[in-house]
Amino acid sequence: MISIKDISKRCGVSVATVSKALNNQSDISEETKKMVKRVADEMGYMPNASARALRTKRSHSIGVLFVDEAGSGLTHEFFSHVLNAFKTAAESRGYDLVFINRKIGDRSMTYLEHCRYRGVDGVVMACIDFYDKEVIDLVKSELAVVTIDYVFNDKISVISDNVKGMAELVTYIYEMGHRRIAYIHGEPSTVTQARLSSFYRTLEDFGESVPDEYVRQGLYHDLESTKRLTKELLELPQPPTCIIYPDDFAAMGGVRVIREKGLSIPEDISVAGYDGVRLAKVMTPELTTIVQDAKGMGMLAAEKLIELIEHPKSTVIEHVVVEGKVFPGKSVKKL
Repeated sequence: MISIKDISKRCGVSVATVSKALNNQSDISEETKKMVKRVADEMGYMPNASARALRTKRSHSIGVLFVDEAGSGLTHEFFSHVLNAFKTAAESRGYDLVFINRKIGDRSMTYLEHCRYRGVDGVVMACIDFYDKEVIDLVKSELAVVTIDYVFNDKISVISDNVKGMAELVTYIYEMGHRRIAYIHGEPSTVTQARLSSFYRTLEDFGESVPDEYVRQGLYHDLESTKRLTKELLELPQPPTCIIYPDDFAAMGGVRVIREKGLSIPEDISVAGYDGVRLAKVMTPELTTIVQDAKGMGMLAAEKLIELIEHPKSTVIEHVVVEGKVFPGKSVKKL
C-alpha cells in the first residue's frame, strides 16, 4: 500500500508537506499542492480510513436505516432508487454507507447501539416505523439525522409533495370525466394521511362527495391486499369507474383481478398508481401515475446530511419538499 512517506520521496518534499497538500491546507503553494496530488494519483494512493478518522474526528461513514415491513427490502423499486441516488452522492463526497439493524451476528442491539458500534457520523432513515421507540431514541441522540418522507420538527427531512401529487392525479382523473373515483391507500403514516386528505379535499373542491365504501385501507407494495380490495370494489352495487392504488407495484394486484373478471383496462374500468417506477411504463396499458423524483430526493438527502455532519452549528434545519408530476399513461379512459 502506498504511504505518504512514499509520495514524499517521489516528490522530494517532506512528509509534512505531503500531508498538508493532501488536506488542502493553505500554508503551502498551489503549485506544490497540485504536484503532490498528481503524484499521489499516479501512485494510486488511498488515505487510511483509521488515520483519517483520528485526524478529522469523523469516520466518514453514514448509517442507513431502512426497514421495509412488507419484506420487499431493496427490491422496493421507488426506495431503492432513492437510496441508490443517496449512495452515489454520499460516495462522491468520500462517505461509505453502513446498513443499520438490530443484530450483529448473534448479538442483539438497538439501532442506536449499532450506530455507535459502527461509529457512523450520521444516519438517513427511510421506509421505517417512525413511532418505534428505538427509532425515536436514535432521533433524539447526538447523531446527525435526515429522514426521507417523514417529518420530525427538529430534524432535516426530504419529503415528496404528497398533497400536491395526489391533488394533480385526482384532478387529471376528474378532468377525464370520472366522478366515481375509489382510493385504496396504504397503511397509516404521514404519507398516507397527506395523500388521503388531499384525495378528499380535491374532490370536495370539485363538489363531489366520496362514498365511504370507495375508500379502503390496504398495504403499500402488496399485491394480495389490493387484489382482495379490488374485488370488493368491483362487487359494489355501483362500482367506481376508476381506482387509485397505493403504489404502482400494488396496482398490479388490482389489474390481475380486473382481468380475471374478464374486464378490460381502461375500456371497462380505469386504474391509476403512484410513484412512477419503470413498471408503470412497461405494463399494458401504460399505467397512469404520479412520477416521484426518487433521484432528486436521494441526492438532496445526502447533501443535507453531509452538510449537517460537516457543519453542525451552521446548518439550517429544514423540510425540503420535492415535487412529482403526472404521467398520463393510458390506463384512465376519457368518459
